[in-house]
Amino acid sequence: MAETKFYHELVKSFPTMKGKRVLITGCTSGTGFVLARTCAQLGAEVFMLNRSSERASAALQQILSEGNSGVVLIECDLQDFSSVRKAGKELRDHLQNEGCDVLCNNAGVMGLQDVATSDGYDIQIQTNYLSHFLLTHELWPLLERAAELRGEARVINHSSGARKMGNRTISARYFEENGGHLGGDRFPGLQKWVRYQQSKLANLLFSYALHDRRPEGTSQKVKIVTAHPGPTDSGLQAKTVRAGGNGLLDGYIIGRTLKVAHSVEDGTSGIARCACEPGIRSGEFYGPAGRGKPGPAVLLEPERDGEAEKVIWELSLRATGVVSFFSLER
Repeated sequence: MAETKFYHELVKSFPTMKGKRVLITGCTSGTGFVLARTCAQLGAEVFMLNRSSERASAALQQILSEGNSGVVLIECDLQDFSSVRKAGKELRDHLQNEGCDVLCNNAGVMGLQDVATSDGYDIQIQTNYLSHFLLTHELWPLLERAAELRGEARVINHSSGARKMGNRTISARYFEENGGHLGGDRFPGLQKWVRYQQSKLANLLFSYALHDRRPEGTSQKVKIVTAHPGPTDSGLQAKTVRAGGNGLLDGYIIGRTLKVAHSVEDGTSGIARCACEPGIRSGEFYGPAGRGKPGPAVLLEPERDGEAEKVIWELSLRATGVVSFFSLER
């Protein structure tokens, strides 16, 4: 495993998180787990949004066993829109007075085959992106509440270096009810990586689109930021192989990443800065600067594409059935 070079010193620079509520998706392991543990150690009340599983329970118990009492597990299956809405309702009821200071849309799956969710969307697209769009909508009142009480709140979307793969822009077919009909599982198996690229690009474009569309007033105090981890040995690659890797291409892509990968802690640096560092501004993007190379999480240049941002916003509203993003009325 790679040596952690940057993360521990970075965490020492963060102020206390006491009195803040932090919600994180996909934190049974990897960067989500590291962020959950860090925020708990800094004094935050942490809500771990995971599918119900032994791994989710074990992750919760590990953080609790380290003396962090303010940690709660919330069942949220990102492959099921109804589960996302249920989690949103549960959290709104639980945090209606205190609000949510940080929502980190971290969860992700990678390189999975052409499989549809129960909602009809590609499993990677829905897990990595569409359900995060819906969850952010469901929790917007809590973000506004925290901003009203404490001056700001933050939404963090986790992208990836894969967003640049092939320099592809957003293609509508991946965000429509085409799950199981997108093809590409046979040799050389490129399409599953295209779907991953589309999901991670969508997370970045969503951040910019949401940043621009925040209404005047309290919503302007909700900061929308993005991070990418750089090449990170988070365990995600092994899950890709178990899910049915496609020989030479999958081995090449995964091997190339792991060959230069930094530790999971260093890969968490971007979302940790976004969650914990004072002075973060809405619209910012953090991650290693070298394309495909590890390094500290630094402030990156914006990667704006106004037309693609408009397209992903409209596709996302349609897919999730959200009529007005900043209102829960249906």
